[in-house]
Amino acid sequence: MAFLTNINHRSSGSATVVFSHKSTTEDLNPSHFQASSIRDPRNTWSITTSNQKSSYPLKTNETCNKHVNIITAEEENDVKHAKLVNRVRRLMAKVNGDRFEDLIMVDSLQRLAIDYHFEDEINLILRRRYMQFINTDLFEHQNLYEVSLCFRILRHKGFQVSADIFTKFKGNDENFEEKLNNDIRGLMALYEASQLSTEGEIILDEAANFSFQLLHHAMKSLDDDQARMVRHTLENPYHKTVALFNLNNYIEDFSDKVLQELAELDFSMVQSVHQMELNQISSWWRDMSLCQDLSLARDQPLKWYLWSMAALTNPKLSTQRIDLTKTISLVYIIDDIFDVYGTVDELTIFTEAINRCDINAIEQLPYYMKSSFKALYDITNEIAIKVYEQYGFNPISSLWKSWATLCNAFLVEAKWFASRHIPKAKEYLEIGMVTSGIQVVLVHMFFLLGNATNEDQASLMNDNHGIISSVGKILRLWDDLGSAQDENQDGHDGSYIICFLNEHEGCSIQIAREHVMKLISDSWKRLNRECLSPNPFSATFTKAASNIARMVPLMYSYGDNSSLPLLNDYVKGMLYDEFLL
Repeated sequence: MAFLTNINHRSSGSATVVFSHKSTTEDLNPSHFQASSIRDPRNTWSITTSNQKSSYPLKTNETCNKHVNIITAEEENDVKHAKLVNRVRRLMAKVNGDRFEDLIMVDSLQRLAIDYHFEDEINLILRRRYMQFINTDLFEHQNLYEVSLCFRILRHKGFQVSADIFTKFKGNDENFEEKLNNDIRGLMALYEASQLSTEGEIILDEAANFSFQLLHHAMKSLDDDQARMVRHTLENPYHKTVALFNLNNYIEDFSDKVLQELAELDFSMVQSVHQMELNQISSWWRDMSLCQDLSLARDQPLKWYLWSMAALTNPKLSTQRIDLTKTISLVYIIDDIFDVYGTVDELTIFTEAINRCDINAIEQLPYYMKSSFKALYDITNEIAIKVYEQYGFNPISSLWKSWATLCNAFLVEAKWFASRHIPKAKEYLEIGMVTSGIQVVLVHMFFLLGNATNEDQASLMNDNHGIISSVGKILRLWDDLGSAQDENQDGHDGSYIICFLNEHEGCSIQIAREHVMKLISDSWKRLNRECLSPNPFSATFTKAASNIARMVPLMYSYGDNSSLPLLNDYVKGMLYDEFLL
């Protein structure tokens, strides 16, 4: 039922983060950042090992000198950063479009997660390329790598590019030509391009199968570095991953020193922003004290923040990331109330109070429900006030409606469980997409980004748009894959696989899992189509929604003991380590 899973921090001799399954109930706060209060100006940052004490405040003179040094270092970095950005702009103005150097540059900027500095320049390059595409035979004499690269970058940015451009690489037998078999670079680009397929684009399905099989076979004969690059492409295609989370993997093979230097400096600056935000969130969560009222609930501000960090990648969206994390935390807490704590009668009263937005209706409920309702009431109103003050529109009715929709769906699942009812797989999935929490999160994000300034625009979130439902289905199905470690799971949260197996007697769990993966693939195709088609949402919102879908596999890639080793490595590198150079 949960929108997210679990994060667990355990003490050791070094700074580590260990992610585990929902059932863990240990203290999960990120103790790497130890400051007693963000309101105390004497506090200093300290990234510590888990068993170290917090840093003591510096003496007055030391504080002054330290402050001067920090400001000086920050100013120096700002100046250096600005110079590097301008230098890259000059490089972009000089790249040779005839040899596709402009698109190679755009690809590099995107993979290094610094493209947000050059949006105008990138849009100019892509518009020029698109005009060439519709007015000339742009791809007539281009090789597989160039055609695939151009297709992927243009379509990723929303340009309508037909997949028929790949027919030139097919022979008379309608199969891809054998001469492509040894073109490793071209095959990698083709596989990347195939990830942007929509429903019915058979040629891209064929391209995906063709390139995957050849690349997988080729790894046996490649040297270690080449094999590593191919494996990373197959496991982490650009379109289905968050670039910032793959930066270290890409920069290892990068040779341009100017772009590399800018990427390193930008990473360090963005890392500082993320560390500051995480400290604020951790302090806010401690002050809320909800985990004291709900001892069995998940206590995991770091993991909640990771979703916001992945969704809203622009460093300027700091306030939005913090507020979105607060929303996500409440999805977790309310999910745990329905899963672990409440009786059906209590949950019914709680849900009715949410539907009426009536804080007086909860007087007869247990204290933990009262405190959770009050937290939801306060935070929702706080976000509504911020949106109103910044954009001039009060979204409170839309925000509360999203919470009511979520709790209504939670209640349906709670009644299923209480009565031991196993619904049909389709019925379960319809409710499960709602209880994933994605609608609540995207509604709040929509208003936090200022996408609505009147009722007509606000009503866009009343319908379950294809972008929202596609992301919700991807999240719900991946979550169920992760929780279905074997056929003997207790089913407390419900699972699409359990419903599917119950509905199809004699079906193996392996076949059920393959069916789920097919549904996820189809959902990605629909999401691609919705993002390519004209839609009422801003580019920032669409990208953020897609980023949540991109983050999902990382959040549910369980290892032994229901841990998340891949996520642990990513977090350690992104939030706690210096750049790997």
